[in-house]
Amino acid sequence: MTGRPTVTLKLATSLDGRIAMASGESQWITGEAARLEGHRLRACHDAVLVGIGTVLADDPALTVRLPDHSGPQPLRVVLDSRLRTPETAQVTGGNSLILTTVEPRPVGEAEVVEVVEVDGRADLHAALDTLYARGVRSVLIEGGGEVAASFLRESLIDRMEWFRAPILLGSEGRPCVAALSLAKLADAPKFRRKAVQVVGDDLWERLERI
Repeated sequence: MTGRPTVTLKLATSLDGRIAMASGESQWITGEAARLEGHRLRACHDAVLVGIGTVLADDPALTVRLPDHSGPQPLRVVLDSRLRTPETAQVTGGNSLILTTVEPRPVGEAEVVEVVEVDGRADLHAALDTLYARGVRSVLIEGGGEVAASFLRESLIDRMEWFRAPILLGSEGRPCVAALSLAKLADAPKFRRKAVQVVGDDLWERLERI
């Protein structure tokens, strides 16, 4: 793959593909063993990316927290078209990049970079170009549903790491992938299952785009 980073979508969901209750409660859907594997995935990617919705709802640190980790931390990237990231958010504490479509301004220690806008959203191709120019060759997307759908609609997801907990949250729960606006079944993004592994009480599927 040349010209843009390899993009991996990481999902931690219920059996019915929900990432949170309708109230937003989500800690923790998957178990400790699955979360540990999630940290290992962060450790082997150059950048971890989330949308502003995840920052506002969960205030994630997006760091590798493993007792034996001595390597570099991934670049923390936030897609924030309207630049709503709070100064107090954990991701503003350095080694972080906020991609926006408005005029950049300082947000904590985070670097803020403007990317072009397409249909009211950040141009994801331009966003990946920006990361690639900074030496990022692999990106792990960790949320949320709108960001996942945006990358899927643009055929920019190369791999998926999907952790499923043996619980059901129902249709009122928040979906892991928002609307894809598909006209027909043939348009659905297609993936090939490469491996399946039991991790604690959860199931870990590894998939690659066809």
